[in-house]
Parts: sequence; structure tokens; C-alpha cells
Amino acid sequence: QVQLQESGPGLVKPSQTLSLTCTVSGGSITTRYYYWSWIRQPPGKGLEWIGYIAYSGSTYYSPSLKSRTSISRDTSKNQATLQLRSLTPEDTAVYYCARADEGDLGRYPYWGQGTQVTVSS
Repeated sequence: QVQLQESGPGLVKPSQTLSLTCTVSGGSITTRYYYWSWIRQPPGKGLEWIGYIAYSGSTYYSPSLKSRTSISRDTSKNQATLQLRSLTPEDTAVYYCARADEGDLGRYPYWGQGTQVTVSS
């Protein structure tokens, strides 16, 4: 059974860069045909998809966040990393990593438990 675990700082200052890690166990992030997404939920709002890194290493980002987002991976550690730059308080949210399968990229059978990120001075 695949498990995902997010980790990173809970509090970051405006204008800084957020770095979050998703550690995957029970399966490899290079296994075809999995897509490892980052999704967030601001307080009182719905889920917002940020982007993904595919089994191949290719990436794709939400157009609204593309200019500030990078997703990378460390295959030796079986981890995917999200970097979000130029933070504002509007980036405050619970951040999740989740896995989708090719052919059904809008459905996420596997999720991490989420990590709260607060952007505040």
C-alpha cells in the first residue's frame, strides 16, 4: 500500500520561498504511470491544484502558479519536492501531495495527511 508523507516548515515569512517534501513509501515515484501532484486548500476555500511531477520526471504546473512554482524529485530518496517562491499570506493553506494515475489525472486515490503552512511576518 502506497503511503505519502508531507514535511516542511509550518511558518514562513512573506517573500520567502517555501520548500515542502513528499516522501513516498510502498512504491517508487518512477513507476509507470504515476503522477505525483501537489494540491493545497486555503482556509475556508476549496482544493487548488498546484502541479505535478510524472514518473518520467516531466512537470506541469497550474497556469496561475507557474511563475512561482518548481517541482523536482530525488529518486534515491523516493521524494518529490515543491518550491513556491515569493510567498504572500494568500499562500497560507494546508498542502497535500497526492498520486494520480495516467488516464485519470483528475482522480487521486492516494493522499498524504497534509501539512499546514502559514505565511506571516
